[in-house]
Amino acid sequence: MDISPLFTPFAIGDLVLPNRFIMPAMQRELSPDGVPSTEMADYYRRRVEGGISLVIGEATAVDHPTSTQYFKYARLSGRSLPAWRRVLDAVKGAGGRLFIQLWHQGAMRQEGIGPHPDVRTVSPSGRVRANEPVGREMTLDDMREIRDAFVAGARTAREMGFDGVEIHCAHGYMLDQFLWHETNQRRDEYGGDHLGRTRYPCEVIAAVRSEVGPHFPISARISQWKSRDFEARIAENPDELRDILAAFRAAGVDLFHASTRRHWLPAFAGSDLTFAGWVKALGDAPVITVGSVGLDNDIMSSLGGESAGSTGERGLGELVRRFNLGEFDLVAVGRAILADPDWVRKVRDGRYDELRPFTKEELSFLTA
Repeated sequence: MDISPLFTPFAIGDLVLPNRFIMPAMQRELSPDGVPSTEMADYYRRRVEGGISLVIGEATAVDHPTSTQYFKYARLSGRSLPAWRRVLDAVKGAGGRLFIQLWHQGAMRQEGIGPHPDVRTVSPSGRVRANEPVGREMTLDDMREIRDAFVAGARTAREMGFDGVEIHCAHGYMLDQFLWHETNQRRDEYGGDHLGRTRYPCEVIAAVRSEVGPHFPISARISQWKSRDFEARIAENPDELRDILAAFRAAGVDLFHASTRRHWLPAFAGSDLTFAGWVKALGDAPVITVGSVGLDNDIMSSLGGESAGSTGERGLGELVRRFNLGEFDLVAVGRAILADPDWVRKVRDGRYDELRPFTKEELSFLTA
């Protein structure tokens, strides 16, 4: 197996990465009271030293009272900024690049706890699933405030020297709740068919693009599956997916992070193309594939307490095959590099027998 194509440079606008391996956003609860710890800086730096070209920082709550109930997840405002400077310096000092991932939990936020316990949870239709009401439906004022919070986070990221921003539109969180018909039952222009449901996420992205200018990379993380429903779909067929991608591109997205639980599985009946493969085939933007790269079970199995073994050369053969077919441009390696920070260098050197499994020791604080 020739792994060398995955070690060629790749450009996202003016940003040039030395290889195709990146680290996706993964919550490690390393930001007490929203402030990134020294441990986070060391943790990212170590993965860059191990060969990762780009780190997407863990999901960072936008500065709005409804964004999250957690004290332990990062924020990009106020007293967290000097700590983020240490993280930036650690990553860039090791030769890496760093995106920030901006995030709002929507109906996944629990009420009554966290930094704003008296604030109601808001989401497109006040639902975490079709028949599970949570909190209240967002008003137009809510939507403007939260859009502006995403813009403020992106502006801060650009001013601080981050290399790009990723907008979290996946896994059943707030912007993804607009995209999914079960959690978006609105009767205004922000609901309805798949095109109406893209309107608000695209307004957020367009506002971010207007603020950061044309050259600051914007990634959108998208998924079919939700943490509350593995079989959920935002697009029932490739035509609907094409429409969603086109809307996101027109709003200003440079890069799609196509999230699945198992990167090698076909996305639609009648075709061998993966989700990343369809996103690449239907659009004109670079694509990141992600989902159990290098390991033999998926993220949700790990959250249930299972360890994961390395698939070694055998498992990576399918990754290389699909890369050579042009299904994606970049590879996000999650749990494999949590277990083994030198995973990328070991793969580059063909040291497959040295790859470490993802064990229960790494399960602590891992969330999708």
